Amino acid sequence: MCVPTSAYEPAAVPAIPAEPEFQQAYNELASTLENSTLFEQHPEYRVALKVASIPERVIQFRVVWEDDNGVLQVNRGYRVQFNSALGPYKGGLRFHPTVNLSILKFLGFEQIFKNALTGLNMGGGKGGADFDPKGKSDSEIRRFCVAFMHELSKHIGADTDVPAGDIGVGGREIGYLFGCYRRERNRFEGVLTGKGLTWGGSLIRPEATGYGLVYYVDLMLEHLGKGSMAGKRVAISGSGNVAQYAALKCLELGATVLSLSDSKGTVIIDGEGSFTEEDIHTIIALKADRRPIVEFESNGRTKYIAGVRPWTHVGKVDIALPCATQNEVSKEEAVHLIENGCYILAEGSNMGSTQEAIDVFEAHRAENGPNALWYAPGKAANCGGVAVSGLEMAQNSRRLAWSAQEVDDKLKTIMKNAFDNGVATAQKYVASKEGELPSLVAGSNIAGFIKVAQAMHDQGDWWAKSVQ
Repeated sequence: MCVPTSAYEPAAVPAIPAEPEFQQAYNELASTLENSTLFEQHPEYRVALKVASIPERVIQFRVVWEDDNGVLQVNRGYRVQFNSALGPYKGGLRFHPTVNLSILKFLGFEQIFKNALTGLNMGGGKGGADFDPKGKSDSEIRRFCVAFMHELSKHIGADTDVPAGDIGVGGREIGYLFGCYRRERNRFEGVLTGKGLTWGGSLIRPEATGYGLVYYVDLMLEHLGKGSMAGKRVAISGSGNVAQYAALKCLELGATVLSLSDSKGTVIIDGEGSFTEEDIHTIIALKADRRPIVEFESNGRTKYIAGVRPWTHVGKVDIALPCATQNEVSKEEAVHLIENGCYILAEGSNMGSTQEAIDVFEAHRAENGPNALWYAPGKAANCGGVAVSGLEMAQNSRRLAWSAQEVDDKLKTIMKNAFDNGVATAQKYVASKEGELPSLVAGSNIAGFIKVAQAMHDQGDWWAKSVQ
C-alpha cells in the first residue's frame, strides 16, 4: 500500500475552535501518528485520518419532560454515531449538565479506537443529554429517560447502535431506557448494555472497567519487573463505578488505596493505612444515594480536602489511577507525581490527563529508561468496560449467560491482548533508545487506528488511486 508521500496532503487538524475537547482528542491521536514512522511507511493513511475524524452521523434532538411540580422542562439530547467499520456503534450515554457536542465527539472519537483494541466487532459512538440527575426524584428521572428514548429509539438497534451507561446513567436509568425502547419498537433485543441480570445483563459488567484497569496495570508491573500489585501504594481519583471497583480489585490484590474523590473534593488516608473494603462499600452506598463523599465517616483515619484532586496531597505513591473525568491530571500534578515516586499512571477515565501532562509523562519515559513513569492512556487501560459490554452483546445474540468466572477470564485475556498489541505496535513504529520503555499511548493509538483504517479501506470508506 506504500505510495510516495507527495501524493497526499498533510493530515491537517480540523479547525473547530468551538469544540476544544474534540480538538484535544484529535490532536493527541494525530500527533502520535505523525511522530511515528506510520505515515512514512503508509502515507496513504493520512487520507484515512481525514475521513475518520468526521462522524458518520450526528443526531441532535430536544427532550421535553415534566417535573414533579407539573412544570415543563426541556433538555438537549445527542447521539454521535462516529464509526461503524468494525461493527455496530458502541459507546455510553452520559447525563450531566456539562454534556455538549464537543465532549460527545471527543468521547466518541476515543471510543472508536478503544473498541478496536478489544478485538471485538464494535464501532464507536457516544451520546447523552445536558440533564442533571442530581436532586431529581426517581419519577422525574423515569420521565426524562422515557422522553429521551422516545426519540433515540428511532436511531439505534442491536445491529445498528448499542448504547451503554456512563456518568449519570447507571442500572436504574438503563432499565427505564430499555423498557421504553421495548415498548416503542416492540422488540426485546440486546440494544443496551449494562442491563439487569434477569433481563439480558452480564455478570462482571458493573465491575469491568475498574477490574480491567487493574489487570492492565498488573501487566505493566510484570513488564517492568516490579512484581504484582501487592504492597503498592495507589492513588485513585473519582468515587463512581470505575473508581469503586478499581479500589476493590486493588485491595483484593494486596495494594494500599490512598485516596478517592468527587467533584467537590478528596478524601485521603491521614497517615499510614489504607481504605478498606468496608470503606469502599460505604462510599458505594453514599454514591448510590447521590450523596457527596464529604459525608464519608472513617473515625479519624481519613481527612477530607475540599476543592482539590488527590495527586498533590497523597505523598509517596507508586501508581496513580485517574478514574473521574477528562483532564483531571494537569502538567503541575504530573510533575508532582513523578517527584513523589510514581512510576505508573493508567487512566480509568477517558482522556484523564491534559496534553501538557501527557507531554511530561512521555518526556520522562524517553529520558529515564526503565526508571521512568510509564503512562497508559484511557483508550487502552479502561477498555475493559466496553469489552464486557461486547461480551454482553454476544450473550444476548446467543440467548445465553456466561458465569462470572467465564466473563472475568475473557476480560483478562482482552486486557492482555490490548497491552501486548500496544507494546508490539510501539516497538514497530516508534523509534526508541536502548532500555527505553515503549510508548503505550503511541502504540495503542497506532494499533487501534490501523485496524479501523484498514476496515474502512476494505469497505470503500476511503481510497487512493495508488493503493495496492
